[in-house]
Amino acid sequence: MTTRTETLPALAEVFREHGYAGTSLALISAATGLGKGSLYHLFPGGKAEMAACVIEEIDAWFEANLYRPLREQDPPERAISKMFESVERYFRSGRRVCLVGVLALGTSRDLFAEAVRSYFVRWVDALAVALRRVGHNDAASAALAEEIVAQIQGAIVLARALDEPALFTRALATLRSRVATAAG
Repeated sequence: MTTRTETLPALAEVFREHGYAGTSLALISAATGLGKGSLYHLFPGGKAEMAACVIEEIDAWFEANLYRPLREQDPPERAISKMFESVERYFRSGRRVCLVGVLALGTSRDLFAEAVRSYFVRWVDALAVALRRVGHNDAASAALAEEIVAQIQGAIVLARALDEPALFTRALATLRSRVATAAG
């Protein structure tokens, strides 16, 4: 790995596994194969810059694969369906924790508070837009969007805690059904 971009997937997995506070340069070096000097060459701001770059990459992925399609893709029902497919793929059917969620719950959450807040607000808002485009009123769209994002995040945690990835897949199926029922 010789570029920042090439190191980001490995960095993300280290931060997912150990949280921000638990991630050491030794763990980062082992995951990336880069020594301390090379890491600081790529990320002069150290671990904080590494985490910020990982969050930016996650943000870009979610913008391209969830938020924008939810806001703009027609028909909106297809955008919502694709959101569930993308979420299942991204979180590896419940085998991968949400790094933004890890940061939100960790002791260093204040370092990334705005990025964490933005991730969840934008997801809920984009989903609410799609639900409004399907025909729900403003209040129902906002409430259902919050419920869906909260349940997805909870299912990730529960699937990981119980070491039962199928729980995540079942939760997504239930949420899909809930959206379809709410749409009438």
